[in-house]
Amino acid sequence: MTDYTRASGSWLGAVAALCLSCVILQAGQRGGVQARQEFADLPGVRLWFTDSGGSGEPVVLLHPNTGTSEIWEPQIAALERAGFRAIAFDRRGWGKSTADPATGAQPGHVAEDLDRLADFLSLDRFHLVGVAGGGFVALDYAAWRGRRLRSLVVGASTGAVSDKPIQEAIARIEIPGIRALPAHYREVGPSYRAVNPEGTARWLEIHERAQQKGAPAQPLRSPNTFAKLATIDVRTLVMPAGADLLAPPALMWMWAQHVKGAQWVVVPDAGHAVAWERPEQFNAHLLQFLRGRSQFPKATDVPRP
Repeated sequence: MTDYTRASGSWLGAVAALCLSCVILQAGQRGGVQARQEFADLPGVRLWFTDSGGSGEPVVLLHPNTGTSEIWEPQIAALERAGFRAIAFDRRGWGKSTADPATGAQPGHVAEDLDRLADFLSLDRFHLVGVAGGGFVALDYAAWRGRRLRSLVVGASTGAVSDKPIQEAIARIEIPGIRALPAHYREVGPSYRAVNPEGTARWLEIHERAQQKGAPAQPLRSPNTFAKLATIDVRTLVMPAGADLLAPPALMWMWAQHVKGAQWVVVPDAGHAVAWERPEQFNAHLLQFLRGRSQFPKATDVPRP
């Protein structure tokens, strides 16, 4: 063996060792929690969840009534790339999560299933994101267990607020017969449907197998009211969709006035399925807010849309 060969071998060995050290360092920086998709056996439910793993701040994502945790795929990928730990789950009776009457009362409350999942995953404080029906639960949870939250984000949602002004506004904007039409006509914006037939078909596929046959909707722990929203003491972002037929910006503005310090940003030309239709814009606003770098105005400083 020549001196050159020996030197080359030593150099290559050093490079290999350095690369291995980098891999080990990166793995260590990622933390001890590995990515996983599995069931959590909780009181009353076998709950299916996705956890991206890592050591970043946890972000829990609550899906709408017309979907499952699968609708969060673009957000999970973006959050993971940004260094956050993304967690999503199928609510009881949706997707892969099944009720278990032998271990707990039925139908239970999504907020309580969420709290038990947080315990199961040993989460301390976490960010909570909900769109549409997931927003109902996010507000319910924030009013109940706000001390456990780092922040709250609600997108494209009526908030299920029961006060008369909200219910009257919902009645005024209801399009006759819209509930009898296929869900994508009311949930997915026309611009998205016009240019993205594949994405619309995928949305419908998830929706059509979302709620299990005969599975009841879980009620809130208590009705969402203006008075209840006023008790939320969590850094909050309200993110309406500009072309939402069910929860337009003007309606969301009404209830956002009652959440202390709530910030406000509209995703233009998006329907009720805002995170699915406009993932780049939704994710950009979400990450800016989670990182604490947002310059969004307060809802109380925004004129009525």
